[in-house]
Amino acid sequence: MVSSDTVYVKNVSKEMSKRLVLDDVTVTFGPGKIYGLSGPNGSGKTMLLRAIAGLIHPDRGEVIVFGDRIGRDISFPSKMGLTLGAMGLFADKTGLDNLRLLASVRGLITDVEIRDSMVRVGLDPDDRRLYGSYSLGMKQRLCIAQAIMERPKLILLDEPTNALDFDGKNLVRRLVRRERDRGATIIVASHDKEDLDYLCEAKYFMYDGRLSGDGRDD
Repeated sequence: MVSSDTVYVKNVSKEMSKRLVLDDVTVTFGPGKIYGLSGPNGSGKTMLLRAIAGLIHPDRGEVIVFGDRIGRDISFPSKMGLTLGAMGLFADKTGLDNLRLLASVRGLITDVEIRDSMVRVGLDPDDRRLYGSYSLGMKQRLCIAQAIMERPKLILLDEPTNALDFDGKNLVRRLVRRERDRGATIIVASHDKEDLDYLCEAKYFMYDGRLSGDGRDD
């Protein structure tokens, strides 16, 4: 039986450039929990997030997000926030204007909520500096803000504390836990052991496209 509040990855395999980037991956992610993915570069962590997000489609197997089959019933999960590499934001617009443009796509939130998302990550919505002049840490904070601003049911975070200083990392970690507490399903891929130890109740390890571990916090 498929639950409407659970993410299922069933026997998913994906080949790219004659290399198996996902190899028969099966895993279940439930609500109100933070899951961690660790492993070396090229192990498949980001590819698994991309498959769940609908950005790549499996050659075999299926991904079911909240009752919908990705690539069949819907193209992308409708209640999703994510950070996956460069977000393609406009260098000649402020952080606030960038988020306003993203929010206009679905029209789910007000300007008050957009501004609040920036405050939550430690950015000033009234800062008139353009995104192109942001430091790497500020860009990362804005990336997190866009991922959580619509209060999504599913949050996919690839290296969420990358480029952040000590205070920034702690702020983002607390924010992610608050998103968990409101019931979101959160999957974090990270090389940072502190991220995984602090955030994740369940951890998996990836290597050569294969997932190992039982999801328990060791």
